Amino acid sequence: MTSDIAGAPFLTIQSAMTVRRVTTARIAYRVGLLAAFAWASPGAIAQSSPQAEFHPGRLIYASNQGESAWRPWWAIDYPEAEYHLTRGLTRLTTLDVAEDSRHLRLTDEDIFDYPWLLAQQAGRWRLTDTEIARLQEYVSRGGFVVIDDFHGEVDWQVMSDALRRAFPDWPILRLPETHALMNVLYDLDQGTQIPGRRHLYRAANGNIEAQLWGPAQWYGIHDNDGRLVVAINFNMDMGDAWEHADDPVYPVPMTSLAYRFAVNYIIYAMTH
Repeated sequence: MTSDIAGAPFLTIQSAMTVRRVTTARIAYRVGLLAAFAWASPGAIAQSSPQAEFHPGRLIYASNQGESAWRPWWAIDYPEAEYHLTRGLTRLTTLDVAEDSRHLRLTDEDIFDYPWLLAQQAGRWRLTDTEIARLQEYVSRGGFVVIDDFHGEVDWQVMSDALRRAFPDWPILRLPETHALMNVLYDLDQGTQIPGRRHLYRAANGNIEAQLWGPAQWYGIHDNDGRLVVAINFNMDMGDAWEHADDPVYPVPMTSLAYRFAVNYIIYAMTH
């Protein structure tokens, strides 16, 4: 920590930035998917059955705070995050990776075909009793959930209340650096925070700095056999790191670290 702004800590990230360019192919992909997103119902995007070896899912949920100005809270960072994540996985692994995520409600019958589920902005979700029961069933049948992009005490309370309803006998625990998730392929550094793009600014000295809600914390929920079934990124925004992988302002080391976390999460989910 270097100082604080209005009582909030901020972190100096780096001064020299690698400039990344938006390719024509990515622009076409972004425009096309945003057009589809604007006109389709939430479940109508990427609705084909899983054909690839790895096909990520993204959780659709009702919000306790309405919707954001231009997309539902569950869809924050889409489609850019998936565009970069799936292509990064193709480069970094030998997995056959689908080009996009499937958007799923917990009540969808085919949710069990997608064993890896991303929940963004879980500090704003509102899960019904039926959805809570289906979440229990989802992980008991081998599903793995990654919760990302939520910050501060209020978000934590909303997120954790839902998980405690779903898993009353399975506590939410801090994940040690020795946990298999942190070392299944890459040895991950828990001391490095992955901030959201909105938290970054260029200081007067030219450094890129981040105004943060609090320290990065990794939590998880394990089943009765000790398998991690929910991975929780608190005070972090890996979705933004994937989304802004070609943004010259977003720090390259943070994007690289977010890719490594994604690889570990996926390998752990597919092997445990």
